[in-house]
Amino acid sequence: MTALLETRNITQRFSGLTANSDVSISVGRGEIVGLIGPNGAGKSTLFNLIAGAFKPTEGTIIFDGEDVTALPAAERCQRGIGRTFQVVKSFESMTVIENVIVGALVRTTNMRDARRKAHEVLAFCGLDARADVLASDLVPSEKRRLEVARGLATEPKLLLLDEVLTGLTPVESQKGVELVRRVRDTGITVLMVEHVMEIVMPLVDRAIVLDLGKVLIEGKPADVVRDPKVISAYLGDRHAVGA
Repeated sequence: MTALLETRNITQRFSGLTANSDVSISVGRGEIVGLIGPNGAGKSTLFNLIAGAFKPTEGTIIFDGEDVTALPAAERCQRGIGRTFQVVKSFESMTVIENVIVGALVRTTNMRDARRKAHEVLAFCGLDARADVLASDLVPSEKRRLEVARGLATEPKLLLLDEVLTGLTPVESQKGVELVRRVRDTGITVLMVEHVMEIVMPLVDRAIVLDLGKVLIEGKPADVVRDPKVISAYLGDRHAVGA
């Protein structure tokens, strides 16, 4: 499988803190890859580096065969990297469709085309009936889907999903899982950060576990969850909390 995204020896330091240390991962075209790990493992930092929110201290990011390490976020979006945010960043005083039009305008300057694209994406995400509602009036699960819709409107090759299934009810989570599968079925590659392993493991083709800023292990979900290092670093801690 050809890699759409590669990070090569990525290290990110903030003052004295090393958030990522020598992280090398690859995401193949058409994959759904889960990036998992405990709080503070460096998942969101790695996402921000891939999206172009900041430049890594060391290392290289290759996207679709091009070195994009020095490119700002807007140019990476133009190249085909779309994203959602862990803390929902909808434009609260705008309607749902206006939020998605903002994403569509990455690809066109024609407002009619942008509106048509936004309607298509809202229908895909199950939000078409909410198009004219203010974003501030959406319930949390709808706001998560609005984030996905705005990302899809940029027509990405790779969609970065930052905890889009977090904080949802079981029914909402299942709908979210189905949406992610449908995104992949359209040919879009998905890299997702999630905490809830019970939800994400049946969904992803491959899991990459980060711990203390480093790649702990990667592989098929069934193998990853049985790995002693993962149980110790992540599952064990969580189960201990729940005990």
